[in-house]
Formats: sequence, C-alpha cells, structure tokens
Amino acid sequence: MHHPALGQLVLAYSPVIDRNRGVIATRLTLSPLQPDAPLSATGVLEAIGQAWPTGGNDLWLNVTSEALLHELLLAQPGTHVVMEVPAFMAADPRYTDAICTLHANGGTLVLKGRPLQELPKEVLPCFKHAVIDLSEDRRADGGNPAAATASSPAVYRGVSVVQSGVTSVGDMEAAFRRGVVAVLGWPIDNVIEAGSKPADQPALQVIVQLIDQVHRQDDIDDLEATIKRDPPLAYKLMRYINSPAFGLSVEISSFRHAIMILGYQRLKRWLALLLATASKDPNMRPVMYASVRRGLLMEELGRCSGNDEMRSELFICGVFSLLDRMFRQPFSELLRTIPVPEQVYQALAEQSGPYEPYFQLVQAIETGIVYDIKAAADGLMLSFDDVNAALLRAMSSASQLD
Repeated sequence: MHHPALGQLVLAYSPVIDRNRGVIATRLTLSPLQPDAPLSATGVLEAIGQAWPTGGNDLWLNVTSEALLHELLLAQPGTHVVMEVPAFMAADPRYTDAICTLHANGGTLVLKGRPLQELPKEVLPCFKHAVIDLSEDRRADGGNPAAATASSPAVYRGVSVVQSGVTSVGDMEAAFRRGVVAVLGWPIDNVIEAGSKPADQPALQVIVQLIDQVHRQDDIDDLEATIKRDPPLAYKLMRYINSPAFGLSVEISSFRHAIMILGYQRLKRWLALLLATASKDPNMRPVMYASVRRGLLMEELGRCSGNDEMRSELFICGVFSLLDRMFRQPFSELLRTIPVPEQVYQALAEQSGPYEPYFQLVQAIETGIVYDIKAAADGLMLSFDDVNAALLRAMSSASQLD
C-alpha cells in the first residue's frame, strides 16, 4: 500500500461508536507532514482507497488542512466516505457550492464544531450530524440542555449530535444518556487498580487455559477437550483462522486440523486474538476493536525491521495491551496467569523493553497528536511512508476480521 501521498501525511484513527456500542465506521484524521506542501486530493483518495474500497465499511475523513479538504470535497469521494467540514468552512460562502454539490451527489457530510454564526440556508440541510467535542458540550457539565441547543443552530434544526473526545466508558455512557447518536474516541482509559476484582467471564478463562496449554504444547486431545467447553468460541476461532487476513490456501475444518496445519506457535497468535475479542460486555466492543487494530498495526510496523518471531510477538503485545481493561486487573497481576514472551511482559507491565517504542507509536496514532506521532516514529527511525502504509495494511486486515 505504498503511495507517494502517504509520505506527505500524518495519519491517525479512532472508532465511530453507536448507541448499541457497535463500531459503525472508522474516523481517519489526515494532517499534512509539511503544512505548506501541496497535496493531491486524487492521490490521497487513491492511497486510502486500498484500505477502504467502495462498498466497504464507512470511512470518516477528518482533514486538518483547509486547502486539502476543499480539494477533497471537489474530488467527490465515494458514498462510503463521510466528509467532516469544520463549522468555519461551512459558514464560508466560498465553500457553499462544493458542499452542496457533494450532498446532491449522494455524499454524506458532518459538521465539525459549533457554528459561531448562522449557516447559509442551503448548506445546513447538507449535514447529517454535528460533531461536538465533550469539552464544548454545555450539557456535560450540568448546563441547561435547552440553552445549549439554542446556542447551536445546527443542533436545534434537527442535525443529530456525535460526541468527540470520549476517553472512558463513563464518558461514553453519559454521552448516550444526553441523547447523542454516536461517539468519537477511545473509551478505553478506565483506571485499573491493584487488587481489583477480576472479570468473571467463563469464556475468557477457557481461552487463557488454551493459551497456557499451547504454551506447554499439551496433547491435542487435551486442547480439544478444553475448547469443546465453549462451542461458540471454537466457531469464532475457526472463522478467524479461515479469514482472508490469515491467507491460508486450505480451509481449516477443526481445531485438531488447525494445530496440525499451523503448529503450536502460530496457533498461539490466533488464540491471543480470540482472547482480546471474547468479552460479552457491550461496553467492551470498542476495546476489542482497539485491541485487534493495535495488534495488527504493531505487527505491520515490525515488518520494516523485525523477523517473523518479533512480528508475532508485537502482534501479541498489541492485542493483549487492553486485557487489563477486560479483566479489570493490572498487568503485573494479570500476566502471572497468561504466559507471554518476556519482551511483551516488559512493554505491558513495566513500560520498558524493545517493544515499548512500538507501543508508544500506536498509542500516539490513536491520540492523533501530530507532534507525538512524529516523535515516536523518529524514535523507531521509521519514515511516514512506512508508518502510514503499515496503518492502512492493518486497517485492511482488521476489516476482514470484523
């Protein structure tokens, strides 16, 4: 997925989460690496189109360059691409024609931020949602909802609200209670305290036992007996292994067959993925979404300089990086029961070791802070062409697993 445009951008991503806690789209933030450098809208759409082809999952584009955003509006991206337009641009008559034309051609537009003035009457109906940051939502701090609504022309005229800046499950639940239709952000920052009660989810315990058995290379019959305790998990594992993202030329028909074809070490990778996506708690769906993408992205970043074993361990590091949220235990306690490579333990429990810089880069990409992303990429001596290509490959693979 290398494309000339990728070397000129800093990319970040976050989920769009609906009231059912389902991830309905991915928001991709595009920031020019050099603010004054010209960028081709066509080239940008070609580069990201490989990861988000027409007919695939919805993609929200949050573009921080006014000039590039205007070009993208004129380029008429596919109907599965949702364009975010800052309120100041929506109120500017210079952009009215581009906004209205895109809307007339079936494009979906989202207003970003509170308008400080009335929007042109022909522009307002073009927007499906208004993105309001949590810090700017007057209802979030106990303010008068009616007053907050009246201060935002886009809201009181029937445009639904999407809340951005959500960082915890509490933020997410409160936003939905206020009536928003979706949230933008990472509700994964709940504080985990030592000695807290672990999650009581039998499915998670079955997978932990399987990982331990595979680590010890127990007899196949013993492994089969364990997974038969939870048939839905066995089905999900088979679906993962047979997905296009795995790239096998032969269909795996049983757990025994999987062990014979893959071997214990490769099977451990997919059990790790299964563990990271096994929670039945609806509030954990965004966490599971993040885990899968962290693992795939860390693996892809390792492709630039690592060997097969290192990439596999980076994958496990990424997908395990939110298990503390799922089990409600700190890693220093949790990883006593789940066997992981030493470098993975160092990164997750001690914030040290050779995999920590990769983890820092992934976390920076999730925050979308350009300075932090640049610093983390520089620390690994990775070009943005490589970082962004890895991100798009990871997003493409993740979509095949969803």
